[in-house]
Amino acid sequence: MAAENYEALKQIKVRNFHYGDFDVKVQFNPARLTSGSAKTDPQSIRERKCFLCPANRPAEQRSLSFGENYLILVNPYPIFPVHLTIPELNHVNQRIHGRFADMLTMAEALPDFVVFYNGPKSGASAPDHMHFQAGNKGFLPLEKDLRFVEKETLFVHKNTQLYTLKNYLRNIFVLESQKKEDITDLFEQIEAMLPLKEGDQEPMMNIVVWYDAGTWTTCIIPRQQHRPSCFFAEGEENLLISPGSVDLGGVIITPREKDFEKITAATINTIFKEVCVSDDIIEMVKQKMDH
Repeated sequence: MAAENYEALKQIKVRNFHYGDFDVKVQFNPARLTSGSAKTDPQSIRERKCFLCPANRPAEQRSLSFGENYLILVNPYPIFPVHLTIPELNHVNQRIHGRFADMLTMAEALPDFVVFYNGPKSGASAPDHMHFQAGNKGFLPLEKDLRFVEKETLFVHKNTQLYTLKNYLRNIFVLESQKKEDITDLFEQIEAMLPLKEGDQEPMMNIVVWYDAGTWTTCIIPRQQHRPSCFFAEGEENLLISPGSVDLGGVIITPREKDFEKITAATINTIFKEVCVSDDIIEMVKQKMDH
């Protein structure tokens, strides 16, 4: 199945939308239908076997150990030409708190990859089992956009800086540092400032990390919605788009061809606006950083 899906990636259709200094790609990827439309409500989760637990995985699916707590698997429903899933050994909930340093370690150990995290209500199709994912560098527009899009610096201290991107359709915090401890401290400060919805265990967010020439780059994309209104719309208005880190990193996945054909630059703008936090949240973090 994985072989078929990776082979199919070579034939994949892509559309490009230009927004001044940056592009957003849309990928038609039918293999992602299961993931993109996954039911992640508590009852649906309880009623299915966890596909990331070793006992429920196909016998053919081999793994590599990573550290004491993680396994590296090939993702059989790829978006990237090389797409990995990195689950916790144990069946514990999808939570970033206390595990961000693990993400940095993975990025350093996999220098040809970006490592990403989808929060339990931010695109994760297995919110009940802690996991990261990784995909080969050079695929997400976000990586190169950091060089061209206008920035606003919020914090600089020694080798560590925090900035946001201006006029980028989605509000993103970017952290850069050569010191793991400093970037972890900064991440935890921001995590503590972000709004927490009632009943949730952590602020809604997606995180993308990569390591290059001694520096970690972390993009935090805070969220206010799990899925955009078009996901729930009826009839012609319906688009099956459930954004995670990859979509917000600039590659929107459409598992249905009609959605791929129908999507417009304005739709993309609306989707980003609905799922990402407003400027007020960025302002609030900025104010707290000043103090």
